[in-house]
Amino acid sequence: MRRNVRLNLPHPVPAGSSQGPSDEGGTRHRRRPAAAEPVQPAVDASRQGSAPTSYRPRLRDLYLNTVAPALTEEFSYANVMQVPKITRITLNIGEGEARENARVLEGIQQDLATIAGQKPVVTKARKSIAQFKIRDGNPIGVKVTLRGSRMWDFLDRLMNVALPRTRDFRGVSRNAFDGRGDYSLGIREQTIFPEIDYNRIDKIRGMQVNIVTSANNDDEGRRLLELMGMPFVREAE
Repeated sequence: MRRNVRLNLPHPVPAGSSQGPSDEGGTRHRRRPAAAEPVQPAVDASRQGSAPTSYRPRLRDLYLNTVAPALTEEFSYANVMQVPKITRITLNIGEGEARENARVLEGIQQDLATIAGQKPVVTKARKSIAQFKIRDGNPIGVKVTLRGSRMWDFLDRLMNVALPRTRDFRGVSRNAFDGRGDYSLGIREQTIFPEIDYNRIDKIRGMQVNIVTSANNDDEGRRLLELMGMPFVREAE
């Protein structure tokens, strides 16, 4: 006896169709498009092999090219390492209200960070003083220490932009040295810096600026800052 057997063969797929051959269950699968190759970024041939240009502050170039040779000739240094230089600048803001009100401390930190371009650290009392109601460990202010490019940039803005904006400015004191060539400067208002928005501050505050040098005495430190452009008070003739 002859039986008719029906074979389940796949239907032919016309050319150009996106459907592939069917499987045993009769379902059709679509061909996945080939993954696109990643596009390589174009490289400028003129920049190949060239090192990136590094930023150099203006005052640093002034010190290396003009101030250091002038100091060497004036004080007759025998070694280049003897030439005095600025090592760091410290900014300090003290506020007794910070021990009771955390918002005051946040405002001080924000002002100092805007001026210095660096996040300050909180200073705490080292010992208890009953007269001022201060206990050991209470926050009493903030400070920041600047070195490198930020130090040079801050000194440039301080001497050429901020200090001339002081009310009735006639120059800074020539005698505010500590005997080892380090200079201390007191600023009454932080608003002399153009970065501070007067409408956003909660209170007018002063700050202490300490310029630390490697000079051996005050005469060398004073001459260093004078050649750098510090606006000292004119000497009485």
